[in-house]
Amino acid sequence: MLARGNRITRGAEYKTVVRRGVRCAAPHTVTYVTTSTEQRPPRFGFIVSKQVGGAVVRNTVRRRLKAVCAQAIDDVRPGADIVIRALPSAASADFAQLRDEVTRCLTRRAAA
Repeated sequence: MLARGNRITRGAEYKTVVRRGVRCAAPHTVTYVTTSTEQRPPRFGFIVSKQVGGAVVRNTVRRRLKAVCAQAIDDVRPGADIVIRALPSAASADFAQLRDEVTRCLTRRAAA
C-alpha cells in the first residue's frame, strides 16, 4: 500500500502529469512522468478505466500496479510524479508482465 504522501489525489494533478509528462508506452500500460526540484517523496497515480473490464478486474489491475510501485518506490527520484494508465490488455496480463513493464518505464524515465 502506498502512503498518502506517495499518492496523487487531485484531478488537476493527474491532468498536469498526463499533459506535460514524458510518456513511456508498453503493451499493457502507458506511464507518464514529470519531475520537479522539490524535495518530496515520489507520488503515483493510477488510471484504470471501464475499458479494462468490470469493477473486480479494474481493482485487481489497480492493486497489482500499486504493489509494483510500492516495490519500486526506492528507485524513483524524489519529486517525481508518475501516472500509470492501464490499457484494456492489462486485464489479461499477469503480475510479472505488469511489473516488468512498469519497472522498465520507471528506470528509463524516473530513475534516481
